[in-house]
Amino acid sequence: MTDMTKGNPFRLLLRFVIPMLLSVALQQMYNLADSLIAGQMLGMNALAATGAAYPITALYVAIATGASIGCSVVISQLFGAKDMVRVRSAVTTSILSIIVLAFVMVIGGEIFAQPLMNLIGTPENIMDDAMVYLRIYIVGSFFVFLYNAATATFNGLGDSKRPLYFLAFSTCFNVALDVLFVGVFHMGVAGLSWATLIAQGLSAVLAVLCLIRKVSAIETTETPKVFDKSLCVRMSIVAVPSMCQQSFVSIGILMVQGVVNSFGADTIAAFSAALKISTFALNIMNSLPTALSSYAAQNIGAEDLPRVRQGLRACIIMSEVVIISIIGLVVVFSRSLLGLFLTGADGAAAIEIGRTYLLTVAPLYPLVGIKNCCDSILRGGGAMGPFMATTFADLGLRVGFAYATAHSLGFMSICLSYPIGWVLGTTLSVAFYFSSCWKPEHIRRLELGAISAEEAAASSRIDLGMLHPIHQVELNRHDQEEKVDLYRVPRATHNAGRYLHA
Repeated sequence: MTDMTKGNPFRLLLRFVIPMLLSVALQQMYNLADSLIAGQMLGMNALAATGAAYPITALYVAIATGASIGCSVVISQLFGAKDMVRVRSAVTTSILSIIVLAFVMVIGGEIFAQPLMNLIGTPENIMDDAMVYLRIYIVGSFFVFLYNAATATFNGLGDSKRPLYFLAFSTCFNVALDVLFVGVFHMGVAGLSWATLIAQGLSAVLAVLCLIRKVSAIETTETPKVFDKSLCVRMSIVAVPSMCQQSFVSIGILMVQGVVNSFGADTIAAFSAALKISTFALNIMNSLPTALSSYAAQNIGAEDLPRVRQGLRACIIMSEVVIISIIGLVVVFSRSLLGLFLTGADGAAAIEIGRTYLLTVAPLYPLVGIKNCCDSILRGGGAMGPFMATTFADLGLRVGFAYATAHSLGFMSICLSYPIGWVLGTTLSVAFYFSSCWKPEHIRRLELGAISAEEAAASSRIDLGMLHPIHQVELNRHDQEEKVDLYRVPRATHNAGRYLHA
């Protein structure tokens, strides 16, 4: 377990994020394996079928991710506050809650899969394969929820290495099963789904067992509750908005897919390949803000806000360096990357369609990096309303633009809709960060002059040396023997004036 409330923020985040970068890369390879093998071994229609099902499978991953974010943030805050009894209770509560959620999602998915595929206008020539792939995936999504819960808990405890080990095993096993089921047993798209289910299931079970063993080793002064209702509610306050945010992103993809489906199977295959490449790049970028979210939650839990700002600056710098490298790779190797998915007589035309999308969206990736970093601070501080608002604004503009211009711009409406949404979302994320809505309430009230420094001190533990000089003067009128520590930053720093005027 890593305590992120101490040490140099840049070096701390860098050490924490490297295993996460590798984990995300492996996870994306895991997701790409089905599409690569479908395109190479089964042909364009099989790739189109898995691509048509992708928005719904992405919705399941999004809900699992959103639920696990709620668990991770609360566990990080408790760990930052050194409340180990509730840390242990939060871990078991999160696992039990997500198991229940997973069962609900599996049952709901089996009922509504066919209507959803009809709703987005899936072409008849790929419908059967898409439904076979989707139904098996939905059954296996139980393990997606379980694995994400375990991974998020490890990250919340500052351990980003163990998820990497499980994911490396799962990815290699999944690819081997893909080749075996499709290439040897000729199971078609069903083989791709079964391979994913088996590999993900084994990895999820091993991850949960390891997590239980790790958490059981934490020494506590009292026996923690197996299920804590108050912690479940606290997690839900973060998890439900995160699930909505993640889900609406996937619903946006689903709605945009409805426009893409109207352009025919070749365009569906091209967009599927291009979207997989772009999603790979975006998820690599998002691994740094994901690390920042755990870092921010721990330091907000410890009420060390200057460290939060330092972490944000460090994360933006690292993110933009990674993003510039990714843009270069996407621009230079776009044809080769798309060629991994798109083969055959129609492959050349589909590659050009996919390349149009990639060359349009890639130059705007730096905006996504800034947005994700600011969103991580909002999420780490529990400011879920503003966090959701940035996503809904992005989504609404993206979908609205795609539908409004599909007739006049054709496929270009899809290409432009993503960057246009990112511009609005990033603007709002930055504005919300500077509004300080992510800071604890008593600190915001102190900054606004709504309460005195003494009243703020009564709400938490204030380090007098970290207050702005005006507030220090006010507290000097009172007995300074009762020192309290809100910011947990050494008094001999020059951050005092910067705190209230950041």
